[in-house]
Amino acid sequence: MARKMLKDGEVAVADGGGGGESYDYDLFVIGAGSGGVRGSRTSASFGAKVAICELPFHPISSDWQGGHGGTCVIRGCVPKKILVYGASFSGEFEDSKNFGWEINGDINFNWKKLLENKTQEIVRLNGVYQRILANSGVTMIEGAGSLVDARTVEVTQPDGSKQRHTAKHILIATGSRAQRVNIPGKELAITSDEALSLEELPKRAVILGGGYIAVEFASIWRGMGAQVDLFYRKELPLRGFDDEMRTVVASNLQGRGIRLHPGTTLTELSKTADGIKVVTDKGDELIADVVLFATGRTPNSNRLNLEAVGVEVDQIGAIKVDEYSRTSVPSIWAVGDVTNRINLTPVALMEATCFSKTVFGGQPIKPDYRDVPCAVFSIPPLSVVGLSEQQALEEAKSDVLVFTSTFNPMKNSISKRQEKTMMKLVVDSETDRVLGAAMCGPDAAEIIQGIAVALKCGATKATFDSTVGIHPSAAEEFVTMRTLTRRVSAASKPKTSL
Repeated sequence: MARKMLKDGEVAVADGGGGGESYDYDLFVIGAGSGGVRGSRTSASFGAKVAICELPFHPISSDWQGGHGGTCVIRGCVPKKILVYGASFSGEFEDSKNFGWEINGDINFNWKKLLENKTQEIVRLNGVYQRILANSGVTMIEGAGSLVDARTVEVTQPDGSKQRHTAKHILIATGSRAQRVNIPGKELAITSDEALSLEELPKRAVILGGGYIAVEFASIWRGMGAQVDLFYRKELPLRGFDDEMRTVVASNLQGRGIRLHPGTTLTELSKTADGIKVVTDKGDELIADVVLFATGRTPNSNRLNLEAVGVEVDQIGAIKVDEYSRTSVPSIWAVGDVTNRINLTPVALMEATCFSKTVFGGQPIKPDYRDVPCAVFSIPPLSVVGLSEQQALEEAKSDVLVFTSTFNPMKNSISKRQEKTMMKLVVDSETDRVLGAAMCGPDAAEIIQGIAVALKCGATKATFDSTVGIHPSAAEEFVTMRTLTRRVSAASKPKTSL
C-alpha cells in the first residue's frame, strides 16, 4: 500500500518535525494493549512502518510482566466478564425452580475449573493479538520500553539486554495499574489482578472501594456463595453515576445478600490463625479470607523516563495530551488509560484510531467524548449513556425533564425474585433532545448500546415515543415512557454525588 504519512508541516497537528532525517520506523508504540494494538495496525494500514514493544505475558501485571492485549484482555474486562457469567448461574438455578425445573441433589461449583478455562481463554487471546499485529506487518519486540529522547525508544529485553530504536513518531499506550491503600498490613490485601487468579475461592471476602471493580467483584464472589462485605467512603457506591441509579444498584446488591458499609473505610489489616483481621475507621473488626483493594488505578508512566525527555504529566502521573492525543513533545503521543481521560477500552480504541488517521491517514480528527456509553457488570448490570440527571442540571440552560420506569421483569413474576429493573431518560425541555439514558437490570449493556446510537444521532423524546417497541421485552420500556416523572428547574442546585 502506498504510504499516506503526512509530510512535515503539511498539517500543523500532524507535523512531528524531524526534517528529512531517516528513522528505523515511522511509528514506535510502547504497550500492546487495546490502544497500542489499534494504533499500530491502523497506522500500518496507512502504509506506515510500525514497531511495538510489550512485556512478557503473565496474568498478573508488574513492571516486567504484561502481555499482548493488555489489561482488558488479560486481567480486566474479558476475564472479569467470564467470572460474572459464572457467578450468574447461581441465581439462574434458583429462579429455574418456578419454571418447572426440578434440580435434585446439590449443585457444586468448581472454582478451579472456571479459573483454568478463564486462563486458557486469555492465553488464546494473547496469541490472537500477536497474530493480528503480525498480519498487519507490525514488528513485535518483547521487553519494557522507555524514552531516550524525542525519537528514540530503548527496550529492555527479558534477558536484561537493551536495544534502541528510532522513530519519527512515538505512541505511548501503557495503560494503568491497580493501586493499594497505604494502611498497616496492606501487603495482606490483593488487587483485581490477583482476584482474577486466586487459587482458592474465598468464603469470606472484604472489598474496599465503591467503583466498577468493587461492585463487580462483590457480585461475582457473592454469586459464587461467598459472604461479602463492601466498604466505601460515600453514602452510595459508584460515585459519578446518576444518583438515582446508584440507589437502585445498592438495593440490588443488598438484595443479593452483599453487606454494605457506606461511609466506612479500613484502617488496618493483620494476619491471624483464622484469616485476615480487618479493622475499620469506626472501630469494627471482622475476619476475612481475602481483602480486595478496589480503590482506583494509576497510570503506568513511572518507568518511561518521561521527565528526562520533557513529556509533561499531572500529579498522579497521567500524561498530558492535547485534543489530538499529542504530548508536550511534538513527536510523542499517548492514548488510553495512561492519559487518564475516560478510562474505558473502547475509548482507547477511539483515541488510537483518531491518532492514526491524524498522523498517517491525512485525516486530522479529534476523539469525541460526548455520549460515551459504559456498563458496570454487577448482577444485575447497570449501563448508562450521556448525561446523568445531576450533570444535565449543571449543563442545561432550560428545565430538565426526567422520565423513569421501575418494574418487575416478566421473568421475575414467575421466579418470584424480588428485584426491580429501572430505566431512566433525561430530556432537555427546550429542545426535547434526550441528554442521557440509564438502565439497571438484566441485559442493560446490550440495550443501552442501541440507545447510544440514538443519542449520537441526536434523538429527541418524540423520536423515542414514535418508535414501536418489541413486545414482550424490557427494552420496549424505553419507547413507552410517556408520563413525566419530574421536571427539574435548571436554576435549582443539582444534587451532589453522594
